[in-house]
Amino acid sequence: MKNRLKPCVAGVLAACALHASAQQAPAPQEKGPAAADAMLHALDVHYPTPYRAMDAVEVKAVLDRVFDYLDKVTPAEVIDQRTGAPITDLSTPNANAVLKPGDFRLTSYEWGVTYTGMLAAGAATGDRRYTNYALKRHELLSRLTKTYLPLVLADREHAAAPIKSFLNPHALDDAGALCQSFLKAKLEGSPVDYSQMIPICGDFVTKKEYRLKDGTLARGGPDGRGGVKMRPLPDTLWLDDMFMGVPTIAYLGKATGDARYYDDAARQVLQFSKRMFNKNLGIYMHGYVEGLRDHPEMHWARANGWAVMAMVEVLEVLPKTHKDYKAVLDQLRAHVKGLASYQTKDGFWHQLIDRNDTYQETSATAIYAYAIARAVNRGYVDAQAYGPMANLAWDAVASKVQPNGQIEGICVGTGMAFDPAFYAYRPTSVKAAHGYGPTLLAGAEIIAMNRKFRFGLNDSGLMYQGAQ
Repeated sequence: MKNRLKPCVAGVLAACALHASAQQAPAPQEKGPAAADAMLHALDVHYPTPYRAMDAVEVKAVLDRVFDYLDKVTPAEVIDQRTGAPITDLSTPNANAVLKPGDFRLTSYEWGVTYTGMLAAGAATGDRRYTNYALKRHELLSRLTKTYLPLVLADREHAAAPIKSFLNPHALDDAGALCQSFLKAKLEGSPVDYSQMIPICGDFVTKKEYRLKDGTLARGGPDGRGGVKMRPLPDTLWLDDMFMGVPTIAYLGKATGDARYYDDAARQVLQFSKRMFNKNLGIYMHGYVEGLRDHPEMHWARANGWAVMAMVEVLEVLPKTHKDYKAVLDQLRAHVKGLASYQTKDGFWHQLIDRNDTYQETSATAIYAYAIARAVNRGYVDAQAYGPMANLAWDAVASKVQPNGQIEGICVGTGMAFDPAFYAYRPTSVKAAHGYGPTLLAGAEIIAMNRKFRFGLNDSGLMYQGAQ
């Protein structure tokens, strides 16, 4: 008995109990035949979404299917658009040069998230194919930037370039997510030359994107011709932009050591939240118009995903000594707590989070799986409370990854509206790029979480069972 209790001397007796494998209720003490209801609690249950914590091998098998598909359908090549012939000499400008078409665009904001997801998957699995996927395409973009940036700077309106939307950005979508992937790769030791690319996208996010008077990133500013852009209304905040711009600002602080970037990033989180976070519901509205008296609140799932992901990314680099660190952390905790109350029995979240008559959406569920697992891994929230939820969310996402690596149930690109029909009837498509990067991120973070903590069945419920 003494030997069995020794491990508890350095810890707590309760902790030892948590380390036991799948525990069940105590055996009945009464003698004689058992009552008919004695073991009903142990009946097999049919869960449409697998109800367990996947191990690293299982998660990687899902990610590998996604990788194989993306590697096949996103060629990192330049061709002549007239002939289709490959262009191998990228040092000389060619007015007919274009990126070889694939299923997805290499310079979209969705692919900025995918590059970050590939880097995360490579780090979590040790499989260099993921890392090299991102770096190979970063290298291609870097070479094209060197060749075509002078032409674009000389004639922004008429110059032809295979990546002109990046070289001449007009919106956060053109710059922010890509820039974050460049900054993360650089900080992780990538050999790619980012010396031109980071200033292009970083300067746009921090200096050129329209802002409200208090500095909050916004849409619907001056159109350059004496009018106002309708995106969709003047002085509009899109919750998406918490992610499209704010993590890049924070990572610029990490890359440069300039604390003003940290100040700006934290301020953005808090100012978006002040306007758009519903404290009673624990979730954000999608769109906000400065000066509008009443805001019909549409709680779109993916926009809430961008918000929660922005906060975990900002906290990744924001110094703990920063004056706003605790405020950002508290906001993240409030959002995670709010999201927890809306997870469906199958592990997903609805397209409009608080409207059960809208479909269960995959990309938002993947983002929540990533962000909640990251929050657990960093100690922002309790593993006991939120680890099982993150595992269930991952299991839900994994169920949507088809054998060929395509992912089902992803809402297509979505603007902003003040009515439920717009969101409820948005189509889904396996070609919607928005779900692939989040799935890679989610799988990588779930691998890390389940290596760090043990989750198993206890009285048939998936529960935290201590550190690994």
